[in-house]
Amino acid sequence: MLHLSLRQWEVFCAIAHSGSTVAAAQTIGLSQSAVSAALQQLEAGLGAQLFARSGKRLVLNDLGRSLWPQAQALLELALQLEQATQHSEPMAPVVLRLAASTTIANHVLPAILADFMQRYAQVQFEVVIGNTREVADAVSEASVDLGFIEGVSHWPALEVQPWREDELVLIAAPGHALVAAAGHGPVSAQQLGACRWLLREEGSGTREAVEFSVLSQLREWPIAAVLGSSEAICTAVARGAGISCLSRVIAQPWIDRGELAVLHSLLPPMRRQFSLLQRQGKQRSPVLQALVQACEDAA
Repeated sequence: MLHLSLRQWEVFCAIAHSGSTVAAAQTIGLSQSAVSAALQQLEAGLGAQLFARSGKRLVLNDLGRSLWPQAQALLELALQLEQATQHSEPMAPVVLRLAASTTIANHVLPAILADFMQRYAQVQFEVVIGNTREVADAVSEASVDLGFIEGVSHWPALEVQPWREDELVLIAAPGHALVAAAGHGPVSAQQLGACRWLLREEGSGTREAVEFSVLSQLREWPIAAVLGSSEAICTAVARGAGISCLSRVIAQPWIDRGELAVLHSLLPPMRRQFSLLQRQGKQRSPVLQALVQACEDAA
């Protein structure tokens, strides 16, 4: 006989995700007292605590962290059973939790989600934005249903689905000396190596792609600044702080406004892959599969 209920595991996952019984209650539509009672019953049934208490904050302990991915998978399977006859059209509100690296989150994903919500009015999204490493960690910890990353995945426990190509472009302020030099022909690796560079932080998919495609071709690359935002890099480059290499989807509006210029170089064309990430063996619910299909269609 089963002594633990799906509702108790749902409460556990909601608290693990939000960090408090109050926030969990709002997420799953129960009273705070009902959430607290369900957690107490779950821990009593297991004979062990799952959270470390720090004031009003609840943080998973080692046992809780080990059970969270399994509990999440259990709830996902239960959701699939409920939706098996619904042809991917949810009858009740469904929350999809996503993690996306900054370029995708800010410049690619919003339009896809907006169109998707027009079709599926009952679907809500929670989107966490971070660099590629942070997205992969969120997927690994089962705190999100799907991840979107730029570049290569170094996490063998995750399934990687190639999604769409992205072009990287070298950028400088229109008045930069290399822009004038490029008017006489593509700039050389030596010329690029003599410039001050503005780069994304370690762990960023953009940083990794630039190191592989550009910096590996240069003997040196004086770094002027490391910034955690591609938009901040565009601003600094436009003001003459140095040069950089970013996704075209980020740089193009600045180029169109005449605030940035593209540097044509002798380096090979620079492209990278956007990919979808999920845990190994994860079964997608009909709604999640519909979102993946929408992403593929948009590509």
